[in-house]
Amino acid sequence: MEITNVTEYDAIAKQKLPKMVYDYYASGAEDQWTLQENRNAFARILFRPRILIDVSKIDMTTTVLGFKISMPIMVAPTAMQKMAHPDGEYATARAASAAGTIMTLSSWATSSVEEVASTGPGIRFFQLYVYKNRNVVEQLVRRAERAGFKAIALTVDTPRLGRRESDIKNRFTLPPNLTLKNFEGLDLGKMDEANDSGLASYVAGQIDRTLSWKDVQWLQTITKLPILVKGVLTGEDARIAIQAGAAGIIVSNHGARQLDYVPATISALEEVVKATQGRIPVFLDGGVRRGTDVFKALALGASGIFIGRPVVFSLAAEGEAGVRKVLQMLRDEFELTMALSGCRSLKEISRNHITTEWDTPRLSARL
Repeated sequence: MEITNVTEYDAIAKQKLPKMVYDYYASGAEDQWTLQENRNAFARILFRPRILIDVSKIDMTTTVLGFKISMPIMVAPTAMQKMAHPDGEYATARAASAAGTIMTLSSWATSSVEEVASTGPGIRFFQLYVYKNRNVVEQLVRRAERAGFKAIALTVDTPRLGRRESDIKNRFTLPPNLTLKNFEGLDLGKMDEANDSGLASYVAGQIDRTLSWKDVQWLQTITKLPILVKGVLTGEDARIAIQAGAAGIIVSNHGARQLDYVPATISALEEVVKATQGRIPVFLDGGVRRGTDVFKALALGASGIFIGRPVVFSLAAEGEAGVRKVLQMLRDEFELTMALSGCRSLKEISRNHITTEWDTPRLSARL
């Protein structure tokens, strides 16, 4: 079967992967309402295309934190990629580099920062969970810096792990042949089988629940790397992030894996963008499956988007070639959307190119 869109990799991954692994990647928290909403909300935004504009040349290049990339489509951090394919994060790093875009490596990767750096050149960010043991955090950030990573994406929505019922049913744990490579050799306990999710038990034991805004400032004392705050969903927190010295914000609900019934990221985006008043860039992850989704996010003020599940599903299906194909398909679709909307460069994409359900005040039904 010829793959013609990103979503088709999901079904292939489901066939290929063990149930425990597929469910870990695919599932959301509790009722999975937000998981569905991350997709559904994009469908409620419509285009207002402009016509008779010369779109013979389309420029999708952009700059993120000073780094020039080929398109505003980047790779989000997804944990334990060797569960999907033996090449794991190596394959993803090479595919992102070949596409001329940024890869974000998860703290919980099955390849270390040094191993990913060894795959060759590329712009890479490092996603950070803050452990109770701050020496471990300091060590990890310094290692990422030494390995040539260009930014820290600090995940702030996980003081505890969301209730992912598939992982509880499956007694999720890391397969015995794999380890969380960035923590190898450190006495941090293992992700063993537990009465529910092995990952939830591991997080409860290791991740620092006292994490607060002052820790964003503390991070700036141990690294010169810019810090992106990942997991912002409100204007209030966007304003505090700026005060705390964040270099950027990622509007994220953790792929709908943390608190269920939070809004889709595309629904929360505009409030966050307005609160920042252009002072720092705002990015989005969650639910992006089409080039049209990328355009909608940029029209609502995002500087770029990150994709997660499409990467692990295509990795499971076809390894590095799959990840390359996903990035190429999204690029091609995004370019087509720009052309058909009458936009020749990213700066021409504006709020006027879309209409949303919240644009027109609803008349209350009267009896």
